[in-house]
Amino acid sequence: MRIFSTIRYPQVFRPWAKGSASESTGTGFFIETPDGQRLILTNNHVVRWASQIYVQGYQSSDRHRVSVVASAVDFDLALLKLRSDDALADAPTLSFAQELPETRDTVSVYGYPTGGNEMSTTKGIVSRIEVAGYDENAVGLRVQVDAAVNPGNSGGPAMVGDEVVGVAFQADTDAENIGYLIPATEVRRFLDDALDGEYIGKPLLEMQYQTLENPALRRRLGLESNQTGVLITRENPGHPGMPSNSQLKADDVITHIGPHDIDNHGQTEIAPNLRGHFSYFIESTNREDQTVPLTVIRDGESIEVFEPSYLDNPNLVPFIGNAYPRYYIFGPMSFTQVTTMYYNTINESYRPVLGVYNSPLITRVIDRKAFPEEELVCVSSPFFPHPSIRNYDDPHLYVVEAVNGIKIRNLEHLVTVLNESEDEFLEFTYGGNLGERMTFDRLEMKESTEEILNDNGIRYQYSSDLRDLAEQYEQ
Repeated sequence: MRIFSTIRYPQVFRPWAKGSASESTGTGFFIETPDGQRLILTNNHVVRWASQIYVQGYQSSDRHRVSVVASAVDFDLALLKLRSDDALADAPTLSFAQELPETRDTVSVYGYPTGGNEMSTTKGIVSRIEVAGYDENAVGLRVQVDAAVNPGNSGGPAMVGDEVVGVAFQADTDAENIGYLIPATEVRRFLDDALDGEYIGKPLLEMQYQTLENPALRRRLGLESNQTGVLITRENPGHPGMPSNSQLKADDVITHIGPHDIDNHGQTEIAPNLRGHFSYFIESTNREDQTVPLTVIRDGESIEVFEPSYLDNPNLVPFIGNAYPRYYIFGPMSFTQVTTMYYNTINESYRPVLGVYNSPLITRVIDRKAFPEEELVCVSSPFFPHPSIRNYDDPHLYVVEAVNGIKIRNLEHLVTVLNESEDEFLEFTYGGNLGERMTFDRLEMKESTEEILNDNGIRYQYSSDLRDLAEQYEQ
């Protein structure tokens, strides 16, 4: 079926606003869940930031409203549900293949690519299956085909015979007729995770390692010719407030993840005639206590360790997911949490300037959190016009380090500090060597907020996640 989405993209430098509505199309198909529900599977990017979503059945002119039931940004999958139980009742459900396709299998990709209104079918062969990176640091299997995958095909089924072997999601824009599928094995994992309404994602391991092909390195480690694996180059020190409980030590050689042996390139057998990176098995070997069994050679002996896995993103600058930017407006200033989307929107030619001034936007962009609730908070936008900003430099892109000497821990903390201060003035200092100290009359700043919101046509002073906190200070 064809999917029509009305998309309103985030505006990270104006986080209180959304972009103008734009129309996007994609493809989806019915599946049946273990509890008998008929849901529509498609790509997350087809419906990401959509305010309205409609589907249109094969050879039908009627459009039916749907809602998103669950989604995964990392593996680009989403489940939709019709708002009317009677709609498209005759549309068939498709079933998934239990095994991966073989290379050189003939595959048919169905969808509604741009350039026409009727369903299109393209045929090709499976040319490669490999472990590859998806969005948000996720790792999983990916199938490459030489069937054309064009805009509008996204979310469509790729079939061998009458079984779905994958979901079309991406094309190589630098080459002709190279498309990519999310294989049925990854789709089933998503469904198992997401059908309860909450998608958790795959666990990860944090380690620094290198491959072991170099003969001198192998001799130094005393490895026999039949001993293969990857070398831990340094211990995971953890982070302030988040001490490491890693069981791995420098010079450990990881030879197995669970029962799966690892070669000197970090590869392991995933299926007959298919090898891929050992990280593929993190999820399937992850135990109930959130540890992964690893066999290592340490000081010449083979031992088993249980390495902690994690689900929560430890990065200081997180991915935004399907959300809109978080923000808070106080007087003539707007503040936001720094995300990867915010950083990526900064003009590349300006980043070296920020680097020269040691801005945390550059120096800390790849850091882990120093404590669990840490966030980078920056001035999201240029000043709103107001007499109180007279003769101050524009602080857009400045990271807020402190207010009245209080170190800002995250966006919620900033809201609390601004509203609970009883000082006559509010003094802002910024990270790195950027910007002057900016002092404002506290009451003037607070009382000007409503006027500034009205003058600029801004409906809300804060993003929805801050509503409960901010409303405490409106009473």
